[in-house]
Amino acid sequence: MKLTVVGCSGSFPSTESACSSYLVEADGYRLLLDMGNGALGELQRHCGLYDLDAIALSHLHADHCIDMCGYFVARYYRFEGGRCAPLPVYGPEGTEERLTTAYADTPTEKSMSEVFEFRTLAPRAEAELGPFRVRAERVDHPVEAYAFRVEHRETGRTLVYSGDTGPCANLDAVAEGADLFLCEASFTYGKEQIPGLHLNGREAGECAQRAGAGRLVLTHVPPWTDPQINLRDAKSVFDGPVDMARPGAVHEI
Repeated sequence: MKLTVVGCSGSFPSTESACSSYLVEADGYRLLLDMGNGALGELQRHCGLYDLDAIALSHLHADHCIDMCGYFVARYYRFEGGRCAPLPVYGPEGTEERLTTAYADTPTEKSMSEVFEFRTLAPRAEAELGPFRVRAERVDHPVEAYAFRVEHRETGRTLVYSGDTGPCANLDAVAEGADLFLCEASFTYGKEQIPGLHLNGREAGECAQRAGAGRLVLTHVPPWTDPQINLRDAKSVFDGPVDMARPGAVHEI
């Protein structure tokens, strides 16, 4: 199983990175986790525009989903080869309406469903996607938001992606035993204290330690946060290897 970081900036794109988007591949199957601002352009460095097999959106904040509007255009108006067949898109309740409104300001318009097959996430729901078993777990964020546990069914290797969340028991549970824990670290320890919103580097490390994760990769660091401080804080409480997510980085799992 291979993870490619398409974009990893939090809240808005930085000069170095698009917002959250992560390509997970195994056995020829391609699953994309999130498609935030700027991700569609970067995705094409790593994957053909029409080669995705499914998309899972952790939540409906723009830095995790807004480039789905551009992707709709690419799929809907493909003239060479004809319009694309519907692609499975997993997201919180109201995903189709949210994206349609962002694109066309007409939430009753149904054209997006001609190229996307929208499927609603629910807590602890599981789906078999190609070689993967994907489990969604509700986490603590101001909007309906999910973490994803992606397990390769044959090898048992596991990637867990936190999405956006504050510390919560559900995140600990879904991260348990992950071979690679891709965890947001938006805040700086000792600086921002906003419950139910984001993690800091120390909290991400503590969660990884409690879960017994094999590796920790910190992501969703906004341009105003110093990633080296978050890296240091995570290493101070987690016994395993810790890396910062970087655009274009590839992690074998």
